[in-house]
Amino acid sequence: MSNAKTPKPWPTLSTDEAAVKFVDEADLSEFDWSKAVPVTMEFRKKNGQFNVRMPEDELTKVRAAADREGMSLSRFVRLMISRGMQSI
Repeated sequence: MSNAKTPKPWPTLSTDEAAVKFVDEADLSEFDWSKAVPVTMEFRKKNGQFNVRMPEDELTKVRAAADREGMSLSRFVRLMISRGMQSI
């Protein structure tokens, strides 16, 4: 008989604030790391902005992609821009 505890499943955290609180308070050794999925945390203040005009059909596709990823449109576009800038 094993004394090992069954690892806890990872919670779904919908905000950066919830993620920060979770990491501050949880004992991370109790969770099942084999199922952990890396995510990008957004801690920096978003004080810059720009407006992009694009064809409605492309915007519809971007919104659908954001929905599939479970992200807001703004967060999804920031992620795509960030990924694109990695090669610059």
